[in-house]
This record gives sequence, structure tokens and C-alpha cells, in this order.
Amino acid sequence: MLNGPIPPHVDPRKLADRGATLEGVLQISSLSRLAAQLVDDVGEVHTKLIFERDERRVPVIHGEFDVVVKMICQRCLEVAHLPIHGEYNYVVVREGADEQSVPKGYDALEVGEEPLDLLTLVEDELLLSLPIVPVHDPEICQQPAGLDEPEPSEDEVPRSNPFSVLAQLKRDPNV
Repeated sequence: MLNGPIPPHVDPRKLADRGATLEGVLQISSLSRLAAQLVDDVGEVHTKLIFERDERRVPVIHGEFDVVVKMICQRCLEVAHLPIHGEYNYVVVREGADEQSVPKGYDALEVGEEPLDLLTLVEDELLLSLPIVPVHDPEICQQPAGLDEPEPSEDEVPRSNPFSVLAQLKRDPNV
């Protein structure tokens, strides 16, 4: 097992042959696409990648990460600290290979002769794990003041409902 910084580029087949495990911390500031989605780029992503060969001797990658991101809560418009945990499984296939043979529970990861960009892989998974609409827990979060339904003022003239005629017709048995 290798602890410390996650290398930016690796050969997943060689690591799978050795049964290597990479475990380390990535700075959010080094992941520009992720940082662009957040309030700030302060924080760490704890990640673990296990490279091995499955029963068919195909190289596979099991990954997981934990991070706390800061996003704007869409309910109260305050900063929300959201813990995110993600797990993913890839089977490494050659570029242009038939993806029909990918085992269930795995996504295909096409890798050519060049090394795999590991940081991009982890960043892609992080981006997919972000909430579409970030919100606090309902017990913590309150809707901002002023967004409730306004109360009618004394000067406001009540309007009639244009569908009230239809309601009267519906009640009339002769129609």
C-alpha cells in the first residue's frame, strides 16, 4: 500500500499486476473543475484506489473518496458544508475494445498506451457525486425572510376568480 500523494499518472495494468493500493489526500485547489463548483477551494479529498485483477484476470479499479464541500444552499442561500462519500468500480479495457464483456457493477475505462490520468478520473467521480440542488438538512435550514407569500395590503382590491363561473356550472344539475 502506498500512502502519501496520489500520483497524477499511472499505468493501471502494472498496478493491477502488483495488487497495489493507493491511498492519500488531494487538495481541492488542485482539482480546478471541482473547485469551480464550490464556494471556495479550501479542503481535502481523502481517496483510496485499489488496483487488482478479477477472476477473469482483467484489471479492475475500486475507488472511494470522502470530502466535505462548501456549496450555496438553494433553500436559505447560506454556505452549506456537505459531506460526500463516493465509491466506483472500473474495468480497464483497451481503446476500441468491445464493451459488451464488461462485468455487471463495473464501468468500462478505456486506456491506451499512454498512462491513465488518475487525478482526472477522481475529479470526474467527485463532480458526478455533487448534489444537483445543494441544501442543508431541513432541521438546520430555514427559508430566507421575505420569501414567504406576501400578505395582501388593505389598499389591494380582491380579484374574482375567473373559474368561479365553471364551478357554478359544475354544481348546476341542469347543465
